[in-house]
Formats: sequence, C-alpha cells, structure tokens
Amino acid sequence: MEDLKPRPANSSPLTPIGFLERAATIYADSPSIIYGNTTYTWSDTHRRCLQLASSLSSIGIQRGHVVSVISPNTPPMYELHFAVPMTGAILNTINTRLDARTISILLCHGESKLIFVDHAFCNLIHNALDLFPPEIYRPMLVLIADDAAAEESSSSVLIEGNFVDSYEGMIRKGDSEFQWIRPASEWDPIVLNYTSGTTSSPKGVVHCHRGSFIVTLDMLLEWGVPKQSVYLWTLPMFHANGWSFSWGMAAVGGTNICIRKFDAVLVYSLIRRHHVTHLCGAPVVLNMLTNSPDIRPLDWPVKILTAGAPVPATILFRIESLGFDVTHGYGLTETGGTVVCCSWKAEWDQLPAVERARLKSRQGVRTVATPAVDVVDLETGESVARDGVSMGEIVLRVGSLMLGYFKDLEATAKSMTEDGWFLTGDVGVMHPDGYLEIKDRSKDVIISGGENLSSVEVESVLYANPSVNEAAVVARPHEFWGETPCAFVSLREGLTQQRTEEEIIEYCRGKLPRFMAPKTVVFMTELPKTSTGKIQKYLLREMAMSMGPTKRSSKKN
Repeated sequence: MEDLKPRPANSSPLTPIGFLERAATIYADSPSIIYGNTTYTWSDTHRRCLQLASSLSSIGIQRGHVVSVISPNTPPMYELHFAVPMTGAILNTINTRLDARTISILLCHGESKLIFVDHAFCNLIHNALDLFPPEIYRPMLVLIADDAAAEESSSSVLIEGNFVDSYEGMIRKGDSEFQWIRPASEWDPIVLNYTSGTTSSPKGVVHCHRGSFIVTLDMLLEWGVPKQSVYLWTLPMFHANGWSFSWGMAAVGGTNICIRKFDAVLVYSLIRRHHVTHLCGAPVVLNMLTNSPDIRPLDWPVKILTAGAPVPATILFRIESLGFDVTHGYGLTETGGTVVCCSWKAEWDQLPAVERARLKSRQGVRTVATPAVDVVDLETGESVARDGVSMGEIVLRVGSLMLGYFKDLEATAKSMTEDGWFLTGDVGVMHPDGYLEIKDRSKDVIISGGENLSSVEVESVLYANPSVNEAAVVARPHEFWGETPCAFVSLREGLTQQRTEEEIIEYCRGKLPRFMAPKTVVFMTELPKTSTGKIQKYLLREMAMSMGPTKRSSKKN
C-alpha cells in the first residue's frame, strides 16, 4: 500500500465556498435570504456573489489580500462570506461595537486593502482612517446602502466619503460567469478574525479553508440542523463568522432571516412569521428573550445554540419553559466555532426541569470533529480528577483550530504545546460522566454580553489617569450583560480634590469603547498584594461577587 498516495483526483482542497455552488443547483428557487421586504433565492445569492467577486478582482483584489467589512447582519454581510474568498482574498469582519481608535489599530495591523462600509458606520470608519499614520496604505471604501432610497442617494455620499463604488453598483458591473478562484491548498487562509480588538497588540486569528469546512459540517451535525432550516441571525456575523453558520446555511439550503439589530419583540415576530427553526446567541440574548413584553409560549420548538459565557441554570429554566430547546456549547475565536456541546441524553428528559437546566448549564463533551478535550494541571501536565470539583486549564485538540495569530509567531507558539494541545487559558472541571464545565475564564478576561473584554486593557487606561495610583479590574455580575468590568482603584496621595466614581468612569469612556468602561469603581487606600507585590485579584473577585449583581440602568450602557 506504500505506493498509494494523494493525487489531484483525491485531494481537492476542502473549502466551504463550494457549499454555495451546490445550494444554487439543489435549492435554486428556494429562499436563501429574507431581509424586510427583500427576498433572494439561492440562485440569486450565487449569482450576486459571483458578480461581486468579479468586480473585486477587476479592481485588483487578489489572493492573500485582506478585505474588511463593517456591517450589521444584512444580506451584504452574508454574501461577503462567499464573495471575498471567491477572489482568493481573506475576509475580515469588524466588530461594530468598537470605537474608531480600536478599528484604526485593527485595520493597520490587518493591512486591509478594501473596506465594505454599511451606511450607518461611515463616520466611524472615516474617523478610524483619520487616525492612520501617514505612511500606512489607506484602503479603498465601498458603500453598503441599506435600501433602494439610500441607494438612489448614494452618489453624493460616494463623492463626499471617497468611496470607490457602492455595493450594488459593484454587483451590477460584475460577471455572473466569473470563474471563482479556488484555494491552491486547503491550508490557504480564508478569514482573519480579531479575538477582541481591544489592545495595541491585537490577536488576529487566521483560519484556513480546511478548518472552516470542518467546523461548519461539525456544527451542522452536532446541532442536528436539517436541510432547509430557517435560521434567524440573532448572533452577529462578526463573531467568528457567525460560529460558521454563515457557510452552514448554504450547506443545508436553509433560509437566512437577516436583521440589523437584536430586538426581542422583533425576534418573536419573525419567529412566528417565518416559522424560524434555529437561532444562536450569547446568554444575554436568552435573558432578553425571557424578559420581552411579547412573551408567549411558542407553537413549535425553536432550537437555540448558546455559547460565549457560562449560562446560569435559572436562565436556561426560564427560556426552555417558553418552548425553546437550548444547546449549550463552548468554543473560541481560535477554534472557529463551538467544539464542545452539551449532547443531550434521552433519559435526562425524565428529570425535573430544574435538574435538566443544571445539566444543560454544563458545556458538554467534544464534538465529532474535535479529537480530544481535557482539563489538566499545568504544573504537572496531568489530567485532573473527573470529580466535577478539581479545576485545571481546558486544553483542546481541534480539527478547526486556527493557523495561528497574524504577525505573532511567539503568541502562536505559546498557545500550542509540543505534544499537540491548544491552551485555552480557561479554567474548568471534568465531571464523572465526561462532561466539561467551565468554572472561570482566563484571569484577565471579562465576558460582557458575549464580548471578551481584557481587564489588562482597561487597567492600562486607568493607570494613564494622573489621579490613579493603582488599579485592578475584575468581573462583577450584571443582571443583564452577565458580567461588567469592576475597577478597584487607589488614588495618588496629595490630590487637592478627590475623584468620584462617575469621573473615573467617564474618563475611561473617553478612551475605550463604551461597553469596555467600568460600570463600578471601588476606591481603596491600598489594593491587597502578595509578599512579592502582586495584586491579589482573587480577593478582589470575591469582593466584587459579594457586592451582588449590578442592576440594569435606565441609561444606555
């Protein structure tokens, strides 16, 4: 058998882009995208993506270039997941919650050649570009107008905003017979995703066609998504490419229901109008659905996949009592989607509702395409006891793992051990039945509304305040967002005027995206330290927990 080897006929590169071509053949006249009064079929979507890819190639976008997009969950945001890779280029989706300073850093780091800009974010992008160093290449801009009225008036916006074209204009100019550029290797990069985009040393996660293909099919299988499902886009597509479902819905010929902004009343309305079968979201989405004024038990079960933070059993109990069927998962930007899911056992259906919710609050077991998951003691390298109590770091072997961090070989090497493990930095326990449960995240990460916030970044801003002597930031529970930053601060001696909590918060809001700024500031004479001078964050976490959840403010956070 040693003479048998890979040949062109049996080693065509795996890529999720081919899912669209297949969908256009099998589901040509079936709806692919519904957005307000606009409906496209899979034949339409295939044609539009080819035309857009053709136009991109004609203006010089080619293999290896990075093309960025900042947009809500609209049809263009979905189509770009296919059109950009069809040129051989790499798609970079930008978090719409970031500020101009952070976006400027990411665009410079990623070396974007072109940015597709939804009309709502024109000022934000122009402000970001104004912060570019003079020697850095300024990317081309393409305007995404949201409706026909905006499209008709877009010519003046194009001129005033230095846009090279409009989104629909590029589609009209493109060739529907364009021969899309297949990856030379399945290891070719397909997307560049930033883990948080909150630091001057950002972590740009690069995924390849192979990994994206694997995680897409893995998620469809694990979640049991049938052909021609109806998927509601409550999860931002900029979050790890919508956990791979941007490509997954093409694989099953499903219908994508697109919305610009999450609103619980709208979600319930769309579920009933379009007979939605699936949606995804962080735990904050589940919480919003349980607190909607339009709550009525559903007429059919709607499946929800939730990840991004541990889900309290109380929220799971409330959401499932409304008729939702929740699957709890765990993954990272680095894995391209969830790689651990709470696979449900039929016998658990006979348990009381409270016990079912407790079991489902665990993250679960490895998916089919995840070779191994373990919880290890990093000092010894040994697996911790499977007793649901002994904690260690969660480590993974994943078929969809990133190629690495863009421009950061050192961080890439540190994240992967010589014996093949990816170090997540997350702390968990393993239960006797083999189910994983997260007990804590990396000590410098706060999860707010599904966003990973770096406490170190917030601390660096606090330390820049001339009134601050010491600062440490930990997570405090929040009744709406799950967690929010809580800052413990000691002030410099000799201040002529004492600082207030409001002043510190406003200072941070002036230098950070609003959602990253502390919601609580606690003043201390001195922060607790170890004998070597390190701040004892575990004590501060206990203090923040003892303060109880932050109440949802009537003011916009």
